[in-house]
Amino acid sequence: MTRSKTIAALMALAAAMLTTGCAAPRSAVDYAAFRSTRPASILILPPLNESPDINASAGMLAQLTMPLAESGYYVLPVALVAETFRNNGLDSPAEAQGVAAGKLREIFGADAALYVKVTKYGSTYTVLSSQAVVAAEARLVDLKTGAVLWNGTATASDAEGRNSGAGGIVGLLVTAVVKQIVGSLSDASFPVAGITSQRLVSAGRPNGILYGPRSPKYLSD
Repeated sequence: MTRSKTIAALMALAAAMLTTGCAAPRSAVDYAAFRSTRPASILILPPLNESPDINASAGMLAQLTMPLAESGYYVLPVALVAETFRNNGLDSPAEAQGVAAGKLREIFGADAALYVKVTKYGSTYTVLSSQAVVAAEARLVDLKTGAVLWNGTATASDAEGRNSGAGGIVGLLVTAVVKQIVGSLSDASFPVAGITSQRLVSAGRPNGILYGPRSPKYLSD
């Protein structure tokens, strides 16, 4: 191959790579079942907790209703749902999530159920920094058929956007100590769980759930 042909081939390869890199990302979620079912009401099941923090399940559960309601769905009151499970001897999230889809439909009358698992919840500390991190994954299940309509993951941290250079090394040490003290006296992860829940189950986000029938954007996605 001549030098000119080699250069031309390399330029063509570079152009192809550039085009591939600039292409819009494809959705990683198959929405076919979701679009054919279009649930109107959602039952949020108590989240499973894989983190060492005992507050994780309650912390996430308390903040999942708002983003779903804002996305256009009727969400069954979580307090009523929790009381119903307790009255039936189901005291743990694992027991609640183990109930068959058809039985949940029979008891609560919802179109779909949201199954959530908290994988990270709590603060981590190092010499110069600390951060509260909350990560979770979820799947939406059709209670009529048991089919999975959607699944996704999300994470958030209170370290996002933090100016780590402010105050130099002494400032970093002081900030880390203060955050550790405050975090030990309160649930520093709770507001972070709110951000995670918004990212996890808000419609209009990449690979997120579709808008529900109570949203003005219903059927636009």
